[in-house]
Amino acid sequence: MNFANYIKDIGRGADSAGDLSEQDAHQLFGAMLDGGVPELELGAILIALRVKSESLPELLGFYSALSERLFRLRAPAAKAKPIVLPSYNGARHQPNLLPLLALLLQRFGVPVLIHGPLTGNGRIATAYILRELGVMPCASLAQAQETLDSGSIAFVPTAVLAPGLTDLLSLRARLGVRSSAHSLAKLMDPFETESLRIVSVSHPPYLELMREFLLTTSGHALLLRSTEGEAFANPKRRPRIEYFKDAAAQILFEAEAGPLKSIPTLPAAIDAATTAAWIKGTLVGETPVPLPIVNQLACCLYGSGYTNDMNQAKAIVAVETGSLAAA
Repeated sequence: MNFANYIKDIGRGADSAGDLSEQDAHQLFGAMLDGGVPELELGAILIALRVKSESLPELLGFYSALSERLFRLRAPAAKAKPIVLPSYNGARHQPNLLPLLALLLQRFGVPVLIHGPLTGNGRIATAYILRELGVMPCASLAQAQETLDSGSIAFVPTAVLAPGLTDLLSLRARLGVRSSAHSLAKLMDPFETESLRIVSVSHPPYLELMREFLLTTSGHALLLRSTEGEAFANPKRRPRIEYFKDAAAQILFEAEAGPLKSIPTLPAAIDAATTAAWIKGTLVGETPVPLPIVNQLACCLYGSGYTNDMNQAKAIVAVETGSLAAA
């Protein structure tokens, strides 16, 4: 494999770079996942892709290569499909409320799998907050499957599902920027389409790319703009939430616009202990669940098949959370 040819194609800057074919992207990313690309060339490829951004054929090729190497789990017997929550960014300025969404889903008996790193690289990782809440990482696929089957939240480190991807993700500390590996991590489906993925991205161009990807692959997912890169709705202002199934898209909630209707009560600090304590209080009714997360919860119940009627999903979460926000 001639890596110099790939770099020549994609390494000409944002305006002049070419795109790889889906087949070439599949072969290249497979080699990257298998550790078959020399260190110098690997860094050049990752930075070149970062500068120009991935095309749809490249993303499709990368995804198929990852899927061939992804360890699989079985969807547990439950009323709803399992929900897959990627967590790769952590909190920097706002509290990380992804664990709140996961625990609310667990209340309804919806299987929840969270995957991501064990460390936050200077941010407040979901792993830290889950630990404060008593949710420990699964050390193996067998433990993850047992945890899911028991009705508990399974937090599965990326290394358990995709060791090669973990190696690519770890290069962020050396390169200083995210890479295509982070985009692929947010698309992983260990259940082989038997799940509902929550796909979130930070930048508008990536929203359009992910939209095209989900339509092209007939992906089953909710797509929304992330909160500091995490897959939960901004508690202060709800993003647009789109539902994808069978190569069709449906807007379940439009993005909120204009002045804030209300300012939610949020944790006083973003550290793991404070955030976990606030989540515990919210779950027992001491603090209202932020309205955008109530809305996202309704979307999750609908998309996972807990109910086949979106209006019913809104009513269910309104009763459970004591809020009229989903109606």
